[in-house]
Amino acid sequence: MSRICYLRCSTSDQSVEAQRKALSGSFEKEFADEGVSGATLALDRPGFAALLSYVREGDVVCVAAIDRLGRDALDVQSTVRKLIGKGVTVDVLGLGPIGKGVGELIVAVLAQMADMERNRIKERCEAGRDAARAAIAATGRTHRGKTSLGRPYAADAEMVAKWRSNYSASIAATATEFGLSAATVKRYCAAKVR
Repeated sequence: MSRICYLRCSTSDQSVEAQRKALSGSFEKEFADEGVSGATLALDRPGFAALLSYVREGDVVCVAAIDRLGRDALDVQSTVRKLIGKGVTVDVLGLGPIGKGVGELIVAVLAQMADMERNRIKERCEAGRDAARAAIAATGRTHRGKTSLGRPYAADAEMVAKWRSNYSASIAATATEFGLSAATVKRYCAAKVR
């Protein structure tokens, strides 16, 4: 019997360290998916797919919260059933070991809540984008004072394209001159041509 840890965080600027610290004890094996959204099906996540092929009957898979398994209610329930079907116990921090019957019911409720939270996050993000678009249309700035919704330009695209044309410079030389990547110079010059 192995005690196995599964960790997941949604974005690359997040860390699984808090989950690792929350799950006390020692683990024979650890699987992680860093920078992988909970909306991604469990079997499509490399860390979880590796965990699923590794586990054997009698193993215990520990997770910090049910939403670490995913944010799609049906996928989480299916995932837990697959693990239970293989004779694996799923141990959720603060919830305890999940077995057939009542445990599956609790997972269904918690998974549905995680799914609802994911939908609420999407709605809040869209509402924020709508507010920013409306503010830009009215004032030229977003509701947070920015001048655009996207990433700020690294340089003036028109000036980059003009400099490249005037000096008949290569993409690499232009990138070096302005401290940009070659891809950015190509994008700026392509936009100028249109």
